Amino acid sequence: MRFVRRVSRASNQPVALFGGIFDPVHYGHLRTALEVRDLLEVDDFRFLPAGTPPHRTNQVSHACHRLAMLSLAIAGVDGFSIDEQEINREGPSFMVDTLANLRAGLESAPIILVMGQDSANTLESWHHWRQVFSLAHLVIMSRPGDREDYPAELEAEISGRRADTCKQLFKAPAGMVRKVDVTGFSISSRNIRAKLMRGESPRFMLPDAVLDYLRNQSLYS
Repeated sequence: MRFVRRVSRASNQPVALFGGIFDPVHYGHLRTALEVRDLLEVDDFRFLPAGTPPHRTNQVSHACHRLAMLSLAIAGVDGFSIDEQEINREGPSFMVDTLANLRAGLESAPIILVMGQDSANTLESWHHWRQVFSLAHLVIMSRPGDREDYPAELEAEISGRRADTCKQLFKAPAGMVRKVDVTGFSISSRNIRAKLMRGESPRFMLPDAVLDYLRNQSLYS
C-alpha cells in the first residue's frame, strides 16, 4: 500500500521538503510545517520520512507504521504530501542522494529543504554536505531558545548565502539560506514513546487518529 500523494504543480513551481524520522509524527512537526508552508507560500510541501538514518543507531518503527501515521496526520491538508523515496531506498538514507534524485525530475524548479536549527548546526557532519547547497535552498526553523552554533567552515559557507526574504528563494533553483521563526513546542517523539511505555496518555501531543493507530498497533507499549 502506498501513501504518496501528489499535488498538481506547474513545471517551475517550488517544492519544499521536510525530512524526519516521524516516530511518531506529532503536533510539533505538523504546526511548524504549516507555518513554514504559509511563510513560503508554497503549494507543494512534502514530508520525507527517513528510511535508514545514518546518524541514528537505535531502532525506529517499521516504515509501514511511520508512513501510515504520517498519512493519517496530514489527511485533508492542502499542499501536504509524502515523499517515500528514502523509505524505498536500500541502505543508509543520505539527503544529498535524495536531493539529487529530486532535482533530476524537477529541472530548474526551486527546491527548499526545511530543517530545524539543531540539524543545521550539524550539517557539516552530513554526507557530502557541500553538495546540498548546489541542489537546494535551506530554510532553517528557529524556535524560541534555539541558537546558531555552526563550526567555522559551515559558518563561512552559510554566511554568504543568506537570503533577506523568502521570495528570494524563488529566483534560483538552489544555493540560498533563509532563517524563519516558528512556534516552539515542548513535544518530542521520544517523550511520546516514553509516556506510552509507562502506560501514560500522550493525548493532545499528536492527532487523535495517530494516537488511535499506534494504540491499535501496540506501538511503543
